[in-house]
Amino acid sequence: MIELKENFIDIDTYLELRASVNWKELSREQARLSLEKCLFTVCAYDGDKAVGMGRIVGDGVVIDYIQDLIVRPDYQKDGIGRKIITRLIEYVKKSKLPDTEIMLCLMSAKGREGFYHKFDFISRPTDTLGPGMIRYIK
Repeated sequence: MIELKENFIDIDTYLELRASVNWKELSREQARLSLEKCLFTVCAYDGDKAVGMGRIVGDGVVIDYIQDLIVRPDYQKDGIGRKIITRLIEYVKKSKLPDTEIMLCLMSAKGREGFYHKFDFISRPTDTLGPGMIRYIK
């Protein structure tokens, strides 16, 4: 049975989950600080084994981002990603200021857009929104 744990993830687990989906390698210091500075984390466990995670980063009042939504390949298609993203969205809804609107953004991996559409995310560009952009700084 999958259990979600909030704000309960260590550096090794984070790095291991990232490696399981072949994401860019981070230094331990990057991993430590990224976990410390995020607003909220959810980690999915199958017993003692971490099988997925997601983070919320941002300012918590105007804009937040879903970051590092990961499910180990051997656990994909079991509804774990759905559980994680649902909990991340719930967190943002509950933490935003009353009577305000907050923008929740993410960057989808290529080919995974349909998953996020199920949660009312829209793909850009649209008639009124330009494309998302990125820059890596070394």
